[in-house]
Amino acid sequence: MSFPRMHVSLYVSNLAASVNFYSTFFGQPATKVKPGYAKYVLDSPSLIISFIENPERVQANFGHLGFQVETFEDMSNRLVKARAQGIVSKEEIGTSCCYAVQDKFWATDPDGVQWEVYYFHEDAEFNDPHYESQDASACCMPPVAEKIELKMVEAQAANTCAPGSGCC
Repeated sequence: MSFPRMHVSLYVSNLAASVNFYSTFFGQPATKVKPGYAKYVLDSPSLIISFIENPERVQANFGHLGFQVETFEDMSNRLVKARAQGIVSKEEIGTSCCYAVQDKFWATDPDGVQWEVYYFHEDAEFNDPHYESQDASACCMPPVAEKIELKMVEAQAANTCAPGSGCC
Protein backbone atom coordinates (compact mmCIF):
# COMPACT_ATOMS: atom_id res chain seq x y z
CA MET A 1 0.00 0.00 0.00
CA SER A 2 1.47 3.36 -0.96
CA PHE A 3 0.60 6.85 0.11
CA PRO A 4 -0.46 9.06 -2.80
CA ARG A 5 0.58 12.37 -1.25
CA MET A 6 2.31 13.58 1.90
CA HIS A 7 0.65 16.19 4.14
CA VAL A 8 2.53 18.58 6.42
CA SER A 9 0.91 21.24 8.61
CA LEU A 10 2.92 24.04 10.19
CA TYR A 11 1.96 26.75 12.66
CA VAL A 12 3.00 30.23 11.56
CA SER A 13 3.09 33.57 13.31
CA ASN A 14 2.13 35.72 10.31
CA LEU A 15 0.03 34.06 7.61
CA ALA A 16 0.51 36.82 5.00
CA ALA A 17 4.31 36.70 5.35
CA SER A 18 4.23 32.90 5.12
CA VAL A 19 2.00 32.92 2.04
CA ASN A 20 4.35 35.41 0.36
CA PHE A 21 7.39 33.26 1.16
CA TYR A 22 5.83 29.92 0.17
CA SER A 23 4.27 31.24 -3.04
CA THR A 24 7.78 32.31 -4.01
CA PHE A 25 9.47 29.13 -2.73
CA PHE A 26 6.96 26.73 -4.34
CA GLY A 27 6.56 28.83 -7.49
CA GLN A 28 2.77 28.78 -7.30
CA PRO A 29 0.02 30.53 -5.35
CA ALA A 30 -1.77 28.92 -2.44
CA THR A 31 -4.59 26.56 -3.40
CA LYS A 32 -6.76 27.81 -0.55
CA VAL A 33 -6.50 30.87 1.70
CA LYS A 34 -8.98 31.45 4.52
CA PRO A 35 -8.76 33.56 7.68
CA GLY A 36 -5.79 32.15 9.61
CA TYR A 37 -5.24 29.30 7.13
CA ALA A 38 -3.52 28.62 3.81
CA LYS A 39 -2.91 25.42 1.86
CA TYR A 40 -0.73 24.46 -1.09
CA VAL A 41 -1.27 21.27 -3.10
CA LEU A 42 1.88 20.41 -5.01
CA ASP A 43 1.98 17.84 -7.80
CA SER A 44 5.73 17.42 -7.92
CA PRO A 45 6.65 16.41 -5.32
CA SER A 46 3.29 15.11 -4.29
CA LEU A 47 2.66 17.16 -1.15
CA ILE A 48 -0.14 18.94 0.65
CA ILE A 49 1.14 21.55 3.07
CA SER A 50 -1.04 23.77 5.19
CA PHE A 51 -0.28 26.71 7.44
CA ILE A 52 -2.27 27.65 10.50
CA GLU A 53 -1.75 31.11 11.95
CA ASN A 54 -1.13 30.56 15.65
CA PRO A 55 1.97 32.41 16.97
CA GLU A 56 1.78 30.67 20.36
CA ARG A 57 2.27 27.24 18.76
CA VAL A 58 5.21 28.10 16.48
CA GLN A 59 8.14 25.93 17.53
CA ALA A 60 11.71 26.79 16.66
CA ASN A 61 14.49 24.29 16.06
CA PHE A 62 12.36 21.25 15.30
CA GLY A 63 14.78 20.29 12.51
CA HIS A 64 14.26 21.10 8.85
CA LEU A 65 12.26 20.13 5.78
CA GLY A 66 13.54 19.59 2.29
CA PHE A 67 13.26 18.38 -1.26
CA GLN A 68 15.67 16.11 -3.06
CA VAL A 69 15.91 16.87 -6.78
CA GLU A 70 16.83 14.38 -9.50
CA THR A 71 19.78 16.16 -11.14
CA PHE A 72 22.52 18.64 -10.35
CA GLU A 73 21.17 20.82 -13.18
CA ASP A 74 17.74 20.92 -11.54
CA MET A 75 19.28 21.98 -8.21
CA SER A 76 21.38 24.63 -9.99
CA ASN A 77 18.39 26.01 -11.90
CA ARG A 78 16.33 26.20 -8.71
CA LEU A 79 19.23 27.92 -6.93
CA VAL A 80 19.53 30.56 -9.65
CA LYS A 81 15.80 31.25 -9.48
CA ALA A 82 15.77 31.33 -5.66
CA ARG A 83 18.75 33.74 -5.64
CA ALA A 84 16.90 36.05 -8.04
CA GLN A 85 13.88 35.97 -5.72
CA GLY A 86 16.05 36.73 -2.69
CA ILE A 87 15.05 33.70 -0.63
CA VAL A 88 18.38 31.81 -0.38
CA SER A 89 19.73 31.79 3.18
CA LYS A 90 22.72 29.49 2.60
CA GLU A 91 24.47 27.62 -0.23
CA GLU A 92 26.54 24.45 0.12
CA ILE A 93 28.23 22.73 -2.79
CA GLY A 94 30.04 19.41 -2.29
CA THR A 95 29.22 19.19 1.41
CA SER A 96 28.92 16.00 3.43
CA CYS A 97 25.74 16.28 5.45
CA CYS A 98 23.88 13.37 6.98
CA TYR A 99 26.62 11.06 5.73
CA ALA A 100 25.99 11.93 2.09
CA VAL A 101 27.80 14.12 -0.44
CA GLN A 102 25.33 16.76 -1.57
CA ASP A 103 24.97 20.07 -3.36
CA LYS A 104 22.26 22.17 -1.76
CA PHE A 105 20.82 25.49 -0.85
CA TRP A 106 18.63 26.58 2.02
CA ALA A 107 15.67 28.95 2.25
CA THR A 108 14.32 30.06 5.63
CA ASP A 109 10.67 30.99 6.03
CA PRO A 110 9.44 33.96 8.14
CA ASP A 111 9.22 31.78 11.27
CA GLY A 112 12.70 30.31 10.87
CA VAL A 113 11.71 26.96 9.31
CA GLN A 114 14.63 25.84 7.17
CA TRP A 115 13.99 24.25 3.79
CA GLU A 116 16.76 22.34 2.05
CA VAL A 117 16.79 21.78 -1.71
CA TYR A 118 19.50 19.26 -2.52
CA TYR A 119 21.03 16.95 -5.07
CA PHE A 120 22.41 13.69 -3.64
CA HIS A 121 25.71 12.53 -5.18
CA GLU A 122 26.64 9.52 -3.06
CA ASP A 123 26.81 8.15 0.46
CA ALA A 124 29.76 9.24 2.59
CA GLU A 125 31.43 7.70 5.61
CA PHE A 126 31.71 11.02 7.45
CA ASN A 127 29.62 14.03 8.34
CA ASP A 128 31.00 17.53 7.85
CA PRO A 129 32.33 18.52 11.31
CA HIS A 130 30.66 21.95 11.26
CA TYR A 131 27.29 20.21 11.56
CA GLU A 132 28.35 18.77 14.90
CA SER A 133 29.39 22.10 16.43
CA GLN A 134 27.24 24.20 18.76
CA ASP A 135 26.57 26.84 16.12
CA ALA A 136 25.24 24.41 13.52
CA SER A 137 22.13 25.92 12.03
CA ALA A 138 21.17 23.31 9.50
CA CYS A 139 21.47 19.67 8.53
CA CYS A 140 20.18 16.87 10.65
CA MET A 141 22.62 16.84 13.56
CA PRO A 142 21.41 18.08 16.95
CA PRO A 143 23.23 21.24 18.05
CA VAL A 144 24.47 19.96 21.41
CA ALA A 145 24.33 16.31 22.43
CA GLU A 146 24.78 17.20 26.13
CA LYS A 147 21.58 19.27 26.20
CA ILE A 148 19.58 16.45 24.65
CA GLU A 149 20.85 13.96 27.27
CA LEU A 150 20.04 16.46 30.05
CA LYS A 151 16.48 16.90 28.78
CA MET A 152 16.01 13.12 28.73
CA VAL A 153 17.23 12.82 32.34
CA GLU A 154 14.94 15.68 33.42
CA ALA A 155 11.97 14.07 31.65
CA GLN A 156 12.66 10.73 33.32
CA ALA A 157 12.91 12.39 36.75
CA ALA A 158 9.64 14.26 36.19
CA ASN A 159 7.86 11.02 35.30
CA THR A 160 9.19 8.98 38.22
CA CYS A 161 6.82 7.80 40.92
CA ALA A 162 7.80 7.25 44.53
CA PRO A 163 7.84 3.55 45.43
CA GLY A 164 4.52 2.48 46.90
CA SER A 165 2.75 5.71 45.91
CA GLY A 166 0.30 3.89 43.67
CA CYS A 167 0.84 6.24 40.72
CA CYS A 168 2.22 3.57 38.41
